[in-house]
Amino acid sequence: MTSIPGARPNRSARRLAVGLTALALAATAACGGSGGDDEEEAGGAATLATDNPEPTGEPQEGGSITVALEGESNGWLPGTSAAAAPGYNVLYSIYDPLIMQTAEGTYEPYLAESIEPNEDFTSWTMKLREGVTFHDGSPLTAEVIAQNLAILKEPTSNVAGALAEVTGATAVDPLTVRYDLAAPNAAFPALLTTTPGMPFSMENYNALGKDGANAEPVGTGPFVFEEWRRDDQLTVTANESYWGSDLGLGPYLDEITFRPIPDEDSRLQSLLSGDVDAFQTLRQSVIRQAQEEAADGGMALHTFLGNNAGNSIFNTLVPPLDDPRVRQALTHAVDQEQLIEVLGGTGISPPQTQFFSEESPYYSEAVAEAYPDYDPEKAEQLLQEYIDDPQRSDGLPVGSPIAIEYNCQPDPSLVELSQAYQAFWSNVGVDVSLNAVDQASHIQNAIGSPATDPPFKGDFTANCWRSGSQNDPYIVLRNEFGPVAKQPLNFTNYTSDVIDEQLQVLATTQDLETRKEAVEKIGLDLAENVPQLWTGATATLIGTRPELQNVSGWELPSGAEGIGTGLFTGGTALWGQTWLADAE
Repeated sequence: MTSIPGARPNRSARRLAVGLTALALAATAACGGSGGDDEEEAGGAATLATDNPEPTGEPQEGGSITVALEGESNGWLPGTSAAAAPGYNVLYSIYDPLIMQTAEGTYEPYLAESIEPNEDFTSWTMKLREGVTFHDGSPLTAEVIAQNLAILKEPTSNVAGALAEVTGATAVDPLTVRYDLAAPNAAFPALLTTTPGMPFSMENYNALGKDGANAEPVGTGPFVFEEWRRDDQLTVTANESYWGSDLGLGPYLDEITFRPIPDEDSRLQSLLSGDVDAFQTLRQSVIRQAQEEAADGGMALHTFLGNNAGNSIFNTLVPPLDDPRVRQALTHAVDQEQLIEVLGGTGISPPQTQFFSEESPYYSEAVAEAYPDYDPEKAEQLLQEYIDDPQRSDGLPVGSPIAIEYNCQPDPSLVELSQAYQAFWSNVGVDVSLNAVDQASHIQNAIGSPATDPPFKGDFTANCWRSGSQNDPYIVLRNEFGPVAKQPLNFTNYTSDVIDEQLQVLATTQDLETRKEAVEKIGLDLAENVPQLWTGATATLIGTRPELQNVSGWELPSGAEGIGTGLFTGGTALWGQTWLADAE
């Protein structure tokens, strides 16, 4: 990765239509690569068959909008915030990531100016942009990055596991920082696209402490935090001193109010009634409703379908789900197509069998064939083996029935999904109790506490969930299956020698074919041991009033087209680069 020029041609002259971006993404995935570096990093995303409207006219300044999000987050400080897709809409407004992903799946500097590895990928040297300041006026320096890293690596940080291999960050000079790694990581820049790469003000942190900075965040981003009323709304205003303004990166809007509205139908109706200007959803049935409502032109739809997918995660450290026979049985017991139908995703959400969609170069047909199919008789056989085993892990007498708890959010469509799981599993003799849990608690329960044995064991048995993203396979799979005591993002607590060996391969090469083979071996291990039960690929949507422009298209400082609403897990926008056509 080389240095990026600080200036570029006129923004609108280089903007690609979002529809063309979708074709480019699909072509990149289908071709698989001619051996170039660009294709080696390709994320393989594809859009839904719905028009993603391109901007009309030049950007306009001014105006305020309200964005309805799927749920609330526990705060906004990197390493402390347990934000999912809805929360990242806020985070990318307040903070800038050091690195961002392009539409082609490659990684380029964003807040950083350049980043370069040494020969064996054990050290990465990053240059920062000159003159960047945080919202409180303090400068962004290499020393701040080093201090941020020390906080992010603390045992209580929820990104400590993702940063475990980073031994430290050294300020070489005021604007140059060197990350030193204990082991090679050819995909290290991809790690800096989310919270591990979002610099935060040390002055604010030192003044308010961790809890205070989590509630009153200070970043370098296009918007400045103003107020947060938990479970009600969070307000940000335009950063008048934004470093990216001269590069055409915004901000154009004066103010954004983010409102958590957990009920899916209420969120859609809030847009239709004019109470909000945009809403975000990952619920398939709501996407279908939105498509119907948008037919008269009263709503613009920005959609994305990539690697993220719905599933259920099993806590493999908790009996009886610590036994692979039980996990296999629960997977054989459910009909994916029926679960997708319950969520309203038929025709929108294809069945999933692995972390990568069919459009991804990392998709494996062998893994798809190995994944447990719908076979209730096989499920009953496996369960009976466990029930009759004198060494069964739950310690109950031979012949005792199996009981599990299943947690999910209280949204009506997810209640129906939970009930469908309950019916399928009850049909093969499993006693299933259902618990409704709000989103913030749902995430925190999955992460668990550093005080448990082992740390971050999680406080659940089985959860409805989503997994996968457009990020590099090494980053995705290492986070999902890293050491339990060190990786809070390993929600299933599943590890294996096969995965550890193949992660090492992914860490030490950028050769696409070698990496694909490693991903396939990991996928085959997961298909056999099923720490996750997949349902369907998660189509995502940001619906807006038509006047709100450039929601699914944005640029990096180089002028390269960004990954659009496929950012993070989907349903996330860079609101700093959006504008209102009727701002005047």
